[in-house]
Amino acid sequence: MPKPKQRTPELGEQVLAAALRLVERDGVTALTARGLAGEAGTSPPAVYELFGDKAGVVRAMFFAGFAQLGAALAQLPESEDPVEDLVALAQAYRGFVVAHPALAAVMFSRPFASFDPAPEEAAAGAAVRERIVAAVRLAIAAGRLHGDPTDVAHAYVALVHGLAAAESARRLGGSAAAVERRWDVALRALLRGFAA
Repeated sequence: MPKPKQRTPELGEQVLAAALRLVERDGVTALTARGLAGEAGTSPPAVYELFGDKAGVVRAMFFAGFAQLGAALAQLPESEDPVEDLVALAQAYRGFVVAHPALAAVMFSRPFASFDPAPEEAAAGAAVRERIVAAVRLAIAAGRLHGDPTDVAHAYVALVHGLAAAESARRLGGSAAAVERRWDVALRALLRGFAA
């Protein structure tokens, strides 16, 4: 009697974890059904059955990345100083991108031609956007920043993401001190600009 297939949610989580490891370790070009199956200890047909195709695996990674980033940002407590809270939020965002450059590429740079986010995928980042806009709103309500919250949040994210991507690619400086200085100078300048 043939053994029943075990395409369980647990196996799906195991394959997703393997995909994340594979991409982080070897880059996006390493993500193939055969390589992923080997990393997960299963078969290529199981990968296809669980995720449909490579785009399905990338889609799951995309959602997992935004869930991880959202959880990291949600853990930050509010303090008495909403501007310093924005600095802390930037550091948490930075930490995620620098620790997970390949996953950040899946989330923000679309390195897979087979995956073009549909509206439901684009909504995956809603919790991240809402957390950042809420922090900006608090700083504006406290009179510490001025401007439209969405505009300020967009400028803030563009700067933070750009700095994090440059740091991740080792293009922000040759020493830890230089990297830290450039983060501080750029972030403080942006926040001072919106305080005027």
